[in-house]
Amino acid sequence: MQSSPVSQGSAGRQSYRGQRLGLPAAGPGSLAPLGRRALAFLIDTVASGLVAGLFVRRPDLPGLAGHLPGQWSLLPLAVDYVLGVVLLGRTFGMYLTGLRLIRVDRPVPIGPLRAAARFLLLVLLIPAVVMDADLRGLHDRLTGTAVILH
Repeated sequence: MQSSPVSQGSAGRQSYRGQRLGLPAAGPGSLAPLGRRALAFLIDTVASGLVAGLFVRRPDLPGLAGHLPGQWSLLPLAVDYVLGVVLLGRTFGMYLTGLRLIRVDRPVPIGPLRAAARFLLLVLLIPAVVMDADLRGLHDRLTGTAVILH
């Protein structure tokens, strides 16, 4: 029985980020830098807010704060994340920044349950900022995923 890339080098020190995951040091397939991942997330959240704003923007109503797209932007963000990751392996923001989401335990597509769990952990934000030596967030570690360069 062959072990997964994660278990092969996890005990020793690694010479570059992603080595213990079996990923290359640089180029396509290597772990994405933090700045590009943050930019992809920013693009996704802004785009989701704009989409939600098309449907809930009602400046003519009193109590405007309750009618801004803020709360409602989670719906298009969830659709972007879950459907985008399941069908294409990336969100809209990841597409624009040249990133892709993969499973690190085996080379199969990310299923809907794993994609939904990753999204729920991501919107909590705390799991996304608690990072390991590879700069993978807790949401990636718990779902067995990694964001790589496409």
